[in-house]
Amino acid sequence: MSLSVSPRMARVKPSPTGAVLALVTELRAQGRNIISLGAGEPDFDTPKHIRDAAVAAIAAGQTRYTPIDGTPALKSAIQAKFRRENGLDYESAQIIVTSGGKQALFNLCMALLAPGDEAIIPTPCWVSYPDMVRLAEGEPVMIETGIEQHFKVTPAELEARLTDRTRLVVLNSPGNPTGTSYTRAELEALGSVLDGYPDVVVVSDDIYEHIYWADEPFVSFATACPELFDRTVTVNGVSKAYAMTGWRIGYAGGPAELISAMKTVQSQSTSNPCSVSQAAAQAALDGDQRPVREMCSAYRLRHDYIVAALNAIPGVQCRHGEGAFYAFPRVQEAVERLGLADDTALAKKLIAEADVACVPGAAFEAPGYLRMSFACSQETLEEAVNRLNRVLAA
Repeated sequence: MSLSVSPRMARVKPSPTGAVLALVTELRAQGRNIISLGAGEPDFDTPKHIRDAAVAAIAAGQTRYTPIDGTPALKSAIQAKFRRENGLDYESAQIIVTSGGKQALFNLCMALLAPGDEAIIPTPCWVSYPDMVRLAEGEPVMIETGIEQHFKVTPAELEARLTDRTRLVVLNSPGNPTGTSYTRAELEALGSVLDGYPDVVVVSDDIYEHIYWADEPFVSFATACPELFDRTVTVNGVSKAYAMTGWRIGYAGGPAELISAMKTVQSQSTSNPCSVSQAAAQAALDGDQRPVREMCSAYRLRHDYIVAALNAIPGVQCRHGEGAFYAFPRVQEAVERLGLADDTALAKKLIAEADVACVPGAAFEAPGYLRMSFACSQETLEEAVNRLNRVLAA
């Protein structure tokens, strides 16, 4: 018997980063000593006070369904976080808790986009943005940026791609895969353009907010552009900052009518996020923030090391980032010098000959680059660089 799937599935692809992780798992099972620079996941343990809160929640019987959009206690903690750190004031009805930041973004696309609506996405971009738009029957409109412009979209580039079909603009700062962060002035300039397009919603993906080391303080889009607050959705979560990727808690703040529609999507898909994880997330947001700063300091040291090491390899250029835990070197010269077809072929060569796993830039709509995660120990990172040198500098 042959089964067919929905035609919409022809428009989307499996997660490329997930594919790299699966390959690493398979090769390690075969006995290969693979160093994975592919996963976007902290290598630290979840801080103890957060784990303790989860254990206490289980002991207290907090194991039942919660409200679809999150527990009142966690929503209150999120409201306080937005006020304290971002100067953003949301009512409870303007907050939704989701099963990871990814679900918040997916809910938004499903709730906002009609067939044929356009979503502007600067590239390089996180692998899931375009496919979530496609699953919602929207059309992703890519704006290509490059290393020369620090992977940032300019106001002129944005305005040139806005049309009467544009419904969504996606901004991610600090960004995956580049680590690039927009300044307040740059966000204000983009906001000035968007002010003239009242039907366009902006989603500010701030998931790497606390993994950040630029001289200028972090600023969210709605903070920089308060005149656009009523049509901005700010997405965040606990996965990256608190080393809680497996706990699956994200959240969003935005216009009440749009958050309500996102809640409806969630009510007919996953329902409420895990009750125990919500208790842990409340402890993360309300509790001691020193572990977050300590993890960020470690990432900064690793960032400085790997960027310098990559720039010392012939045919590789790597820009310093302002946050996240990725290096995104341009490797096109190395690809050509080694006689390879593209960055995907180079990634395959590195895992075959160096036992180092990276993600091709093509996965992020940026051919000619590689993404390398430095969410690993300094010792592991140094060994990875030694192995990369043996292949790339040959």
